[in-house]
Amino acid sequence: MKWSELYHSENQPTDKDIGGFIGNDLWRELNAYLQETYSIQPKMTYSNCSMGNGLWKGWNVKYQKSGKALCTLYPRVGFFVAMVVIGAKEMTEAELLIPMCNEYTQKIFNGVEVSMGGKWLAMEVTNNDILSDVKSLIALRMKSKQKIRKGEGK
Repeated sequence: MKWSELYHSENQPTDKDIGGFIGNDLWRELNAYLQETYSIQPKMTYSNCSMGNGLWKGWNVKYQKSGKALCTLYPRVGFFVAMVVIGAKEMTEAELLIPMCNEYTQKIFNGVEVSMGGKWLAMEVTNNDILSDVKSLIALRMKSKQKIRKGEGK
């Protein structure tokens, strides 16, 4: 059964429901990392997006810090998709980081065109290497935010 059919807009899943549906410890690891590292709490939202044959429809988990989106997580059976947007301000550093990333991450990054001011990376988190890359990309977004706040990144 599809995620959006199992948990429709009137049936918000719990954290336990999501973890059980995914059935992969990487989910728990990333959520704990984000909450502990950035002192943020997840926000559950429902999307009616029909793009990709409804691939993005359903409940998702968003992480934001000081109004800046760090990532959005989409549950799938056995894994999850982490959407990380690399904005124009992070692009140069991202281009330096990507050659050190997993081949899968490199393929995603190089295959995505710049759209709406950035690259929207939808990464299927299926192993520890990809999880590590997602963490690095999120850290890059936070580093950019800190530079801007300090007046260094202009």
